[in-house]
Amino acid sequence: MKIASRKSRKNLRHKRVRKQINGSPDRPRLSVFKSSKHIYAQIIDDLTMNTLVSASSRTPKVVEGLAKDGKGKIDTASAVGKLLGELAVAKGIKEVSFDRGGYPFHGRVKSLADAAREAGLKF
Repeated sequence: MKIASRKSRKNLRHKRVRKQINGSPDRPRLSVFKSSKHIYAQIIDDLTMNTLVSASSRTPKVVEGLAKDGKGKIDTASAVGKLLGELAVAKGIKEVSFDRGGYPFHGRVKSLADAAREAGLKF
């Protein structure tokens, strides 16, 4: 029996999660993507296929705040979550469905989620 590749197993997990989570105008979807160096998050309305708010570790506000401190990836993820939460609350978005994108809920993903909750988002 052939063992599936790491990427294909992640895609299967992502499909399994996405079957249950759907973004609507009342409760949009907070989607997370992480690469080896950066983390990206966006709030999406799946009915109109629009990205309402987005933030990443490459956003100038996040880069400025972290350049002074020289923090690691988990601190970067929490800064992205805090910025995303602030932008969402400013746009009037209070509740979201969290789409972890097939990643386990720990480390950078958990840090981003916790910071978004502290900024005022509910999920």
